[in-house]
Amino acid sequence: MGLGGGPTVSVVSATTNSEREPDPAITRALAAGGPGAGIVVLAPPTPPLRLGSTGAVVPVASVTKLVVALAVLVAVEDGSLALDEPAGPPGATVRHLLCHAAGLAFDDDSVLAAPGTRRIYSNAGYDALASHLSARTELPWVAYVTEAVLEPLGMTSSEIAGPAGSGLRSTADDLALLAHELLVPTIVTTSTGAEMRRPQFPRLDGVVPGFGQQRPCPWGLGPEIKGAKSPHWTAPDGSTDTFGHFGAAGSFVWVDPAAAVGAVFVSSHPFGEWARSSWADLSAALLLAGTRLHRDDIGS
Repeated sequence: MGLGGGPTVSVVSATTNSEREPDPAITRALAAGGPGAGIVVLAPPTPPLRLGSTGAVVPVASVTKLVVALAVLVAVEDGSLALDEPAGPPGATVRHLLCHAAGLAFDDDSVLAAPGTRRIYSNAGYDALASHLSARTELPWVAYVTEAVLEPLGMTSSEIAGPAGSGLRSTADDLALLAHELLVPTIVTTSTGAEMRRPQFPRLDGVVPGFGQQRPCPWGLGPEIKGAKSPHWTAPDGSTDTFGHFGAAGSFVWVDPAAAVGAVFVSSHPFGEWARSSWADLSAALLLAGTRLHRDDIGS
């Protein structure tokens, strides 16, 4: 079984930008996030901007799904499985599981809807996906994800120590490597990367945990897609194609492909009202920081 490989991207401070006073939204978020809070803003090929504790290892909860989804797509490309083969509850496929359209309940194997009819956010769906990945690759799913994603991306401080939907422990620096992969695919082809962020079953309604019912609720093959969702946790003035994921542990990763900017925020504090009320402003500030990185690179 061949696993995809790609270059490791170093995350270093952007000296020309670190001298700027951070936006107040960034300062507030770092304070609210506790001692493990860290931020990385990417605008390749400019060196990233780092703020806070970017090397602190913290649980990142559902951001794990981005890593597992990437591993599944590597398995698709190496021929171990196919997106539209059966997996999970009757009538469901790998594609349904990846984009929360298999009809499974949030945290158990109860089937609440027929596949492809509702967007039901489901940790149980990612447990089913991991089991299917293990069966088809003949490797424990944690080993496959580690070999397919964590190692080739150089995410050396990251470890999966729990369920497929929420078990990753990582750092802002490591998640920046993941965000770079989402911006500039290396372990999957460009076409697979584009399919990952394309809305799947785009007319489905559903709930974004913490942000309520969304009609429609677009989702890709792993990442959530902003679309026209309101309220939302990404930058209000960002592209509707912005995609990524956040987790109950208080961390997020997003990429705005139109702006060619990615952002990572990790926290020591669980998601709550502090995050729900501040992340849109924080993301707006990070998007602006990323566009400034691009401008500085052009002007250098």
